[in-house]
Amino acid sequence: MLHYTAVQWLFFFYFYCFFGWIFESAFVSLKSRHFVNRGFMRGPFLPIYGSGAIMMLVVSMPFQDNIFLTYLAGCIGATALELVTGVTMEALFKVRYWDYSNQKFNYKGHICLSSTVAWGFLTIFMTEYLHRLVERIVFAIPADLVNILTVVISVCIVSDFTLSFKAALDLRDVLMGLERAREEMERIQKRLDVLIAVANDERELRKLERENYVEDLMGSLEERFGRIKERLSVDPGAFMEDVREELAELRGKYLVEKEQRMRSRRIKDFWQRNLIRGNPGMKSSRFGEALEELKKMVDERRK
Repeated sequence: MLHYTAVQWLFFFYFYCFFGWIFESAFVSLKSRHFVNRGFMRGPFLPIYGSGAIMMLVVSMPFQDNIFLTYLAGCIGATALELVTGVTMEALFKVRYWDYSNQKFNYKGHICLSSTVAWGFLTIFMTEYLHRLVERIVFAIPADLVNILTVVISVCIVSDFTLSFKAALDLRDVLMGLERAREEMERIQKRLDVLIAVANDERELRKLERENYVEDLMGSLEERFGRIKERLSVDPGAFMEDVREELAELRGKYLVEKEQRMRSRRIKDFWQRNLIRGNPGMKSSRFGEALEELKKMVDERRK
């Protein structure tokens, strides 16, 4: 394997990206009972598989005559790659594109023991069987054709990755906007409770069963403002002047946050929608509710 050229290494990388996309898309599609274009990118490529395959080939090179060391190198190398990739993507995008939290012996959901064990066996399968077949196929293709294909695929992948990366960052901003709107609405609700309590209207102090459920929160705020408006129309002196000014200010803030939230929910970007559809298992520890809301909205739009 040391005699590969840089172009051949790159071609192998693309081949395994494509192979991984076929495997993942087929598995998730069968599980979901509808086609799922799996992965971070929109084209038929999963870079994590390409990176993993190349890593397996590289780390196993010194141990080609020792199957146990090949297995061990695959376990360590692939697990390290999975951990670094998972941590980096979550730090950048605030979303976890795979999650092992429901598996035993996992580390922060990024890696788990069963996955590590599987990586070792996959490394043996790769080096002993699969890659030898792939190598023969690639060597059978004229070198000039391999060069042309590599250049064309490189242009497509770079363009796709650039757009997908931007979409992931934009999706992160949408999640942050939805979360900020929710938090601001909760602050408005708490302040309204205080003002209503000062006015001795205890009937208004009804807590939500789930304060973090935004639709209920918005409905509760609409009801509170409606009742305050109705009370003021009947009894203009129900609230002191400074309280009325603060109520008006809170109403203005609420309308701004409501509009911001509705605008954030309207995902019109093709890349963002498909990023969500292609990763049905994606999770976010910080923006979990906002992400689930977007996933539900995207699913409803597809129907």
